[in-house]
Amino acid sequence: MVPPSSSMDPSPPPSWFTPKRLLIIFCVINMINYVDRGAIASNGVNGSSETCDDKGICKSGSGIQGEFDLTNFQDGLLSSAFMVGLLVASPIFASLAKSYNPFRLIGVGLSVWTLSVAGCASAFSFWFFAICRMLVGVGEASFISLAAPFIDDNAPVSQKTAWLAMFYMCIPTGIALGYVYGGYVGGYFHWRYAFWGEALLMLPFAVFGFLVKPLQLKGFSPVESKKALASVETVSSVTDVADSKASKLDGRMLVGGDGIIGDELSKTSKSESIHNILNQLSRFAKDMKVLLVDKVYVVNVFGYIAYNFVIGAYSYWGPKAGYNIYHMKSADMLFGGVTIVCGILGTISGGFILDRMGATISNAFILLSGATFLGAISCFSAFCLRSLYGFIVLFAVGELLVFATQAPVNYVCLHCVRPSLRPLSMAISTVSIHIFGDVPSSPLVGILQDHINNWRDTALILTSILFLAAGIWFIGVFLHAVDKSNDGSQPVSTPRITSRKPLLDGNVDESLCEV
Repeated sequence: MVPPSSSMDPSPPPSWFTPKRLLIIFCVINMINYVDRGAIASNGVNGSSETCDDKGICKSGSGIQGEFDLTNFQDGLLSSAFMVGLLVASPIFASLAKSYNPFRLIGVGLSVWTLSVAGCASAFSFWFFAICRMLVGVGEASFISLAAPFIDDNAPVSQKTAWLAMFYMCIPTGIALGYVYGGYVGGYFHWRYAFWGEALLMLPFAVFGFLVKPLQLKGFSPVESKKALASVETVSSVTDVADSKASKLDGRMLVGGDGIIGDELSKTSKSESIHNILNQLSRFAKDMKVLLVDKVYVVNVFGYIAYNFVIGAYSYWGPKAGYNIYHMKSADMLFGGVTIVCGILGTISGGFILDRMGATISNAFILLSGATFLGAISCFSAFCLRSLYGFIVLFAVGELLVFATQAPVNYVCLHCVRPSLRPLSMAISTVSIHIFGDVPSSPLVGILQDHINNWRDTALILTSILFLAAGIWFIGVFLHAVDKSNDGSQPVSTPRITSRKPLLDGNVDESLCEV
């Protein structure tokens, strides 16, 4: 008999674990993820295509764009290619968390990420590079779906949003460091070395995910593989003994170990496997329906999509736009420096402000709509200015306000659903903001710029979408919102055998049904 999950004593935390240590580890991993995003967008790694003047004098290209002779559209596709893997893998990892230990799933994802980034470093063609970027998305999928719920579980009650802010602070910081890192490595060495460096940085964390004793998520039962295997083996032994006795007592039932019962058990096993797969799909469909009919969740994600459309294009085209509009000599360094400072201060400030206001979903929507609206005004005004220094000041203020949304928007995703739905909530949110946000934004902005050939107008059109994001989040202020983070706290358990009769009791058909 396998005891019910709810009756199991919770396993003690592993010896390596403290909440702050977990936060630090996850922050470093998140930062490496986004250093990769910034590095591929930097002028040092991304480079430029070959250009020719009116006299026919051509200047050779540099970086990825120069080596593979890419158009702006193809170049934009590279920044979005990894989202294909992310789109497919995020819901899968979120669903697998109900059957496998989430911490181990993170280790699997980080291993895929490391190998894929190494593949980017050794790419020999545009399509090989694009495929490797897609696999990078698979690696990111496990981490982005499962890391935030771990942090939310272990953060102090009065500082949950602040801890989420520290985690999401690594997004702008990582992108900014990626600009600087990519500009330096690509400028002084070669763009391929930037990806080799990222793979080496992530490798210890991929190994860590497999070697240490894993943590458990709230709302999920401990996955005790060895104990479950031992229970199955015990049941199998009992069945084998019963089968042996039945064979001796009735030669008509078994002949040489192969017979009626063996065939029926094989059929039952196949039927059970199909039944389990259908159950998994049915449970996934029900969970998705719960998310899609939740007005709070849908409004939050729609606002996040519009927001991320702008931020994704900023992160990729920002250095190039700044270089062309204001003739910045070191656009990578300038954009990187401004984004680091504003990203850190803005993201942390957003988390602490929401904690001081009272961490509720309604207050989160107030902060989201207000900060985004003011940030949109500041960024729009910055691109209207002709002065470089005026642009830097206003754009810095705008980024400070815009990045204040990172912790509140993810707080809503985690707290508007019950604990067992948090991984799927984060996965679908992430998939949505990328597949409808920054995935199309980079190539679409590239097409827009190819058409109008004016970076200032392109930047103003892009920035105006932030007003749409602010309006959508403002709708959330008026919705009836309930914090469900403590609802349905019973752990999700795997199916188990609850009753069993000896094989020799009753007739053969009845014993087969019990098996």
